[in-house]
Amino acid sequence: MAHSLAAAASFSPPAARRRPPSQVTNAISSRGLVSFNSQRMSFVSIRSRPSQLRFKICCSAKKETVDKVCMIVKSQLALPDGTTVTGESKFSELGADSLDTVEIVMGLEEEFNITVDETSAQDIATVQDAANLIEKLVLEKAA
Repeated sequence: MAHSLAAAASFSPPAARRRPPSQVTNAISSRGLVSFNSQRMSFVSIRSRPSQLRFKICCSAKKETVDKVCMIVKSQLALPDGTTVTGESKFSELGADSLDTVEIVMGLEEEFNITVDETSAQDIATVQDAANLIEKLVLEKAA
């Protein structure tokens, strides 16, 4: 543990510390490296490591919206009556290919009287994603 912490922080060579304050700047050189200066130490660098976890803020859609989306997905994919579709269901796990996903989005647009742009449609992976997007678009349309 101590080894990984020591490797995560690094300091600049002494020559960089001797720069006049007017030449010392804070910098972000990449997504994973941030450098900054302070009165005591110049150019402290912090490196981040890639992670599978992402910080995501979302507002869950109403249960009625999720249920309606589940019904449309089951209908578009012609799933058997015993198939369970929930908010967490991924279209790919339900057997949907890219054409099926386009047809699902078209069905949602028709049912909710909305228009989903291509960029937003590409971000839909689950029933919950679709329901959240629908509620957002319905609110924007009403405003």
